Amino acid sequence: MPSLREGDRINNYLLEAQVGVGSFGEVWRARHHVFGDVVAIKVPTDIEYVRNLQREGVAVHGLKHPNIVRVMDLDPYADPPYLIMEYVEGPSLREAIDRHKPRFPLKAAMAILRGTVRALEAAHASGLIHRDIKPANILLNHPIDRLESISERAVKVTDFGLGRVGGATAEAILQSGSVVNQEGRNIAGTIAYMSPEQKEGRDVDARSDLYSCGIVLFEMLTGERPQGGDLPSSIRRDVPALLDNVFRQCYTRLERRFRTTGEVLTALSSCEIGPEAGPPPAPGTDYGVGLQCDGCNGRIEREDHFCIHCGRQLVSSVPRCMHCSEFVQTSDRFCIRCGRSLTVLI
Repeated sequence: MPSLREGDRINNYLLEAQVGVGSFGEVWRARHHVFGDVVAIKVPTDIEYVRNLQREGVAVHGLKHPNIVRVMDLDPYADPPYLIMEYVEGPSLREAIDRHKPRFPLKAAMAILRGTVRALEAAHASGLIHRDIKPANILLNHPIDRLESISERAVKVTDFGLGRVGGATAEAILQSGSVVNQEGRNIAGTIAYMSPEQKEGRDVDARSDLYSCGIVLFEMLTGERPQGGDLPSSIRRDVPALLDNVFRQCYTRLERRFRTTGEVLTALSSCEIGPEAGPPPAPGTDYGVGLQCDGCNGRIEREDHFCIHCGRQLVSSVPRCMHCSEFVQTSDRFCIRCGRSLTVLI
């Protein structure tokens, strides 16, 4: 494949700057040579991945939605082959998380999740499962330093090339790879954000994308990916209980998961985020010594770890069973879940 440089021409566009590069391709910002319109152009650097570029263009071409990066033109037979897309002037969610962690604005996390789910709603309605939802594939048409004011319409989901539509699946696309499971079957996607059924190489449906959304939500709220049975509020005390519940119903086994994007949006519509909380409490600070929650002024008991009204964490460190991670009381001698001794707590 030819090496591209600034000023080269593809179709009616002049390349201005390389804005992304992956194992199998490059993404360039380009400008129409007459009208001045700015676009993004994806070009494979390996001839074997031209077919995947074609699949991506075909899959997304029929999807016209404000939260999906629009495909404008495709020519897999040109030299070099190219896919021309809408250019998003802003960072990826990956960049935004890295910039703001661990205090990513809660309202921004809500808006970004809603925009992502609305994009998936349109894709799923067309029979397309994304299969590679992750922060790098969610673009934000908004300044990275003003995330508090972002709206869901500023969210743009891209890279549908791993998607499955009409039974056709790409094994790899630009900036993505594939892994092989224990049975030797290729599974496409980014393993850290995959649902269990996708890792096993089984057929997936809309619920697989929602599982990935749960991981993305957790990472926005905490700056890290989920492990074990932790909820976002167990790491960040100002996360409301309703967002914990949205995460819990995304990041769970298939039969317990949200079934549709509509169910996720309904759950999100009941979440209200108040003023952003300050930094986490200093180690040793105890918020459970009064009779009212600092967040909502609801009545609490002295031994409460969380407010039963707003979900706010009331103590600096919540004790857990060292064997099964169940929440326990400091006065407990045995775990009520697994029955094992609590001589040492975590």
